[in-house]
Amino acid sequence: MKALETTLPLAAAATDPSDEALCRAFLAGDEAAFGSLVERHRALVFALMRRYTARPEDAADLAQQAFLRALEASRRVFSRWSPSGPAPFRAWLIRIALNLAKNHARQGRRWLHAVEHPDTEAPGESAHEALERGERERQVRAAVLALPRRQREVLTLRVDAGLGFRDIAETLGITETNAKVNFHHAVKRLRALVADTPEEGR
Repeated sequence: MKALETTLPLAAAATDPSDEALCRAFLAGDEAAFGSLVERHRALVFALMRRYTARPEDAADLAQQAFLRALEASRRVFSRWSPSGPAPFRAWLIRIALNLAKNHARQGRRWLHAVEHPDTEAPGESAHEALERGERERQVRAAVLALPRRQREVLTLRVDAGLGFRDIAETLGITETNAKVNFHHAVKRLRALVADTPEEGR
């Protein structure tokens, strides 16, 4: 499987085969079908990993690991899914990605490194604007890190992955109502944490 790039393609067109069709094709011996699944979901996985890493390169490496783990377990897992029912590939893949991301964040406290080293200045902005943006990024990243685990997971899946609450609930094994409640509390808590963060120099 080719290495994942940090510049990622758009989602697959609506006319492309469904995840279910690709999973069944892979089980039937079509090796290229798994590659199609990778292309379809690589942007989603990269977005999830980016929330837990300091650099895009780290996110790309973790995304690659997630797909390799999925490939290793694919035949065993796909064969357990009902031949005539849905194949929850995306939810299964997201669980793999989240587990890898959380392990990465715990090892050496990568989140703290991300808070202390914001991204380089954007093109066209002044040094003062870059400093202000960097401080804002540090506040937001630190605030996200301070969220309870479940709230952080729901927020990440909703904001970074763009999933609906039904998909979030399926991915995390919770109810749709619980997903909505956690998102509401996460946003409320995030705003409060950012608002309470003292600015440098005060």
